[in-house]
Amino acid sequence: MRIAIGGIATESCTFSPLPTRYGDFRIQHGEDLLGSYAFLPKYEAEYLPTVRARALPGGSIEMSAYQQIKTEFLELLRGLLPLDGLYLDMHGAMNVRGMDDAEGDWIAAAREVVGADCLISASFDLHANISEREVDLLDMLTTFRTAPHIDVVETQEKALSMLVHSLGEKIRPYKVWIPIPVVLPGEKTSTEWEPGLSIYESLKEIDPVPGVMDASIFVGYVWADEPRAHATITFVGTDRAVIEREAAKLAQKYWGIRDDFRFGVQDGSIDECIGWALEAPERPVIISDSGDNPTAGGVGDLPLFLERLLALNVPDAIVASIADSEATETCYKAGIGAEVQVTLGGKLDTIHAKPLPVTGRVKFLLQTDDVNDRQLVLEIGGVQVIVTQRRRPYHYIADFQRLGIEPNDHKIVVVKVGYLVPELKAAAARAFIALSPGAVDQAIERLPFQRIQRPMYPLDKDLVWKPV
Repeated sequence: MRIAIGGIATESCTFSPLPTRYGDFRIQHGEDLLGSYAFLPKYEAEYLPTVRARALPGGSIEMSAYQQIKTEFLELLRGLLPLDGLYLDMHGAMNVRGMDDAEGDWIAAAREVVGADCLISASFDLHANISEREVDLLDMLTTFRTAPHIDVVETQEKALSMLVHSLGEKIRPYKVWIPIPVVLPGEKTSTEWEPGLSIYESLKEIDPVPGVMDASIFVGYVWADEPRAHATITFVGTDRAVIEREAAKLAQKYWGIRDDFRFGVQDGSIDECIGWALEAPERPVIISDSGDNPTAGGVGDLPLFLERLLALNVPDAIVASIADSEATETCYKAGIGAEVQVTLGGKLDTIHAKPLPVTGRVKFLLQTDDVNDRQLVLEIGGVQVIVTQRRRPYHYIADFQRLGIEPNDHKIVVVKVGYLVPELKAAAARAFIALSPGAVDQAIERLPFQRIQRPMYPLDKDLVWKPV
């Protein structure tokens, strides 16, 4: 079997003013690409690398950047013909400026190159917005079953194993696609608490049903204002009647629990979360600055939390982080111990905040030869704010320790994330999620939707719907 491997994966917030450019992608080729899939030797085939492009979630991709990556992918793909199979490693919530359904465009271009006889399998993030076009062009697809995502490798392997099995058995599976008029943030649909936990666990009961190869629930990506933004049920299998029946049952089940999805921790405004944290006897209290979460596509430069911490004279807090290249350069030039006057953040996302003038002391500078990796700690009264050259998440204790900060030693730790990844969740004596403004606002009713299909829950409450 000759199987090509490639793909493009990112999450694009259409409400973000910060475009995703070619330089934002990490692009892999050759053995570097194949080395990303340790399970390949388990399945006997000849694996042929094309292009694997990945970028931190951000704003819509510039058309020129997308076309450059796509052109390279297609040229390499043509050079590998003839092919028996193609495995695409995707995300599913990519938006290219001036284009709807960018993944559909990518898959259509791949299909045109490899031809109708080549089987194509794809793996996706469960926050993908899956269009009918994508399902029509693919032969099989699957997605993660955990959020936070701890089954990435297992999902990639399943997509490949279905492909190898179908080629070996000379079968072309049936597919079912059911769009559901529900779009919710991932922070409410996590699989670590109910009802997300139970409905994803129920997939294990469907897996052994004869005729079913895969059952997938896509909760969708809410911060993409485009027609395909919605939840989706997909099934792949060898018995059309069975997968239609099971898909309809699962779609109706998802629809039935739409009102039950909640945040996993107490939520409130910025000031409410700060107040709850100060009243709590434990430390550290970790607060999610969810509206400016770069891992969901936020800009990462909003200083709203810092502004309120300073205004309330909070005596001990960490803010991770504010992306500001100008302030970073000023602090690196000044050096450790220097007092600096800078304006922090609000330069990229001026819709939600203005730059915040502050005076502080440079407490720590990360020594690095990579300008883009510059990170520093600026002490302003009782608040230590991490300032970075480029936006970045702080998901792990080591991210803080690298900058001389022990999170457990501080009362309040503010992180620009949504739900806490397992390591931060374990470290938090108590956690809150702030419904802070930003491009990835969790209070989605505040977002200026214009192109999403309506009616759509929860933007429209009074809906009657049956699976089709």
